Amino acid sequence: MPPKTLYVSDLDGTLLKNDQTLSKYTIDTLNILIERGMIFSYATARSIVSASKATAGLNSKIPVILHNGAFVIENRENILLSGAFSSEVAAEILDTLLTHQLYPIVYSMLNGTEKFSYLPDRETRGMKIFNDTRRSDLRNHPVKTPEDLYHGEIFHITCINEESSLRPLYERLDSQYRCVFHRDIYSGEQWLDIQPKTATKAQAITALKSMLGCDRIICFGDGKNDISMFQIADEGYAVENADEELKRIATAVIESNECDGVAKWLTEHFRQT
Repeated sequence: MPPKTLYVSDLDGTLLKNDQTLSKYTIDTLNILIERGMIFSYATARSIVSASKATAGLNSKIPVILHNGAFVIENRENILLSGAFSSEVAAEILDTLLTHQLYPIVYSMLNGTEKFSYLPDRETRGMKIFNDTRRSDLRNHPVKTPEDLYHGEIFHITCINEESSLRPLYERLDSQYRCVFHRDIYSGEQWLDIQPKTATKAQAITALKSMLGCDRIICFGDGKNDISMFQIADEGYAVENADEELKRIATAVIESNECDGVAKWLTEHFRQT
């Protein structure tokens, strides 16, 4: 019996085009291959709300990985939290950020519902760009005081600010937590994402592999937050537009996101794997 393979793709910059949508070719190709038995999922930094919107038309039949591995979600009623900060640790991180006049976007579970909280009067340019696209999002939770940011079960903290302001905090926090220091591919703004060490795409994919009884992992990505899943995959393919660090550890480099690189690779190789 051939090995049972789990295929996992990042979304932004990998499966999605630069306009944050799936091309008709990619949707049609993936849906046909999924119907033929391909076990396909995606692993993204997005939430279920924004990921579902971006992948409209894709008929994935297995759980998906969200918030860079913090969640494995089968459907809106089945949420498995893979890792959250303890209240003490979350408070320590927020204390550090606020002391340096950095006011983050805080993702948490509040009364069983996912929310992202922020201080509207402390929005940086990058935060405003991000939040303006999500003002009608049910998770949108503007708060009045810095103390309100501490509420709930916090699993992800994002700072969007100048590189010079964020780099010292990245260097200070990276050894303790899972930090991703990167420029947003759409706005060009500098981001610092902070999550528990346990929240990675790698650990979530490994858990999903076990859940589904798969033998192998083949993944696709473009950014630094995809490095962990490439490290545990049997094969990892970087799109042409990927970060150079990811390309160096990839099995091979395939066509870019704008050229439907993932879908084209799967069309050519799915029957052989």
